[in-house]
Amino acid sequence: MKLEKSRSWRWGVNRWIILVLVILGVFAARAYPPILPHVQLPAEAITGRLFTLPVIGDFYLSNTLLATLIGDVLLLVLALVIRRAIRSGELVLRGVAGAVEALMEALYSMAESTAGKWAATIFPWMAAIVMLVLISNWLELIPGTDSIGLIHHAEGTAQGYPVQEIARVGGLPVVTIVKPEGEAAGEGEGYILAPFVRVASTDLNFTISLAVISVVMSQIVGIRALGLSYFTKFLNFKTFFSRPLFGVIDFGVGLLELISETSKILSFGFRLFGNIFAGSVLLFVIGSLIPVFAQSAVLLFEFFIGLIQALIFGMLTLVFMSQATAGHAHEEATH
Repeated sequence: MKLEKSRSWRWGVNRWIILVLVILGVFAARAYPPILPHVQLPAEAITGRLFTLPVIGDFYLSNTLLATLIGDVLLLVLALVIRRAIRSGELVLRGVAGAVEALMEALYSMAESTAGKWAATIFPWMAAIVMLVLISNWLELIPGTDSIGLIHHAEGTAQGYPVQEIARVGGLPVVTIVKPEGEAAGEGEGYILAPFVRVASTDLNFTISLAVISVVMSQIVGIRALGLSYFTKFLNFKTFFSRPLFGVIDFGVGLLELISETSKILSFGFRLFGNIFAGSVLLFVIGSLIPVFAQSAVLLFEFFIGLIQALIFGMLTLVFMSQATAGHAHEEATH
């Protein structure tokens, strides 16, 4: 009976806390109307030019690069926490360490059933990609991501002119700017927010880089498994002279395989980028239309989307690497 009363009391307190927060959110939204989002594909630079490379050019610290560094640090901290939990001698890990252990066991079981004896070689790459993508995607759920940053003048409106007056129309900041004589003062979009931290998965540089790493390592694993005969998958001349007709067909199939390997980079990169970028835009739009409480449901949806996309990226890496270890034309046993 005491336990039931305690739970009822807790539920009652939590209910009133949520109600108070919703009411405060309503008043805050009326006092400070939400700004319509500025959607931009390229990552925003949060610093000036740091240095210049001979071929690449100017190098800036972008908000997605900062998010990647934060994700790397969180991944290292997580590894140290799990290491400490394992060394403590506990038979059953708890908390975050237990959740990561369950995830790693599921991934390794999947690798064993798919890659066979090559599971120990493929698993570290697969698990590292899954954890990095997962942490990068879940940074979107942390308050301040995509919402705290530097405000600067919008391109083509107030830039280059002094601001005389600032007003709001429908929640969108507009400015009256002072123009030289002979030009009429006008109104335009005044400021754009460049967040300090933007989800790394919304930057094609991040997703394409991971895709290149995955595809290149697939080729390296294939060479380790099959030796130089692995390249016959792409350049097959075995029957080019003995059976010219079939030799030409085999050679064409090899070229198609080469194109297929290259297209995997686009498939990897744009799948992850499209899903996470669409989720960020959805959060922006919902936050500007219904700024109170509605984003909570979208954040829960993005939680599962981030997990699913990380698992898909890792599973595809596993499948492509395991396929690279299999022999061609039934020369090797397949798993």
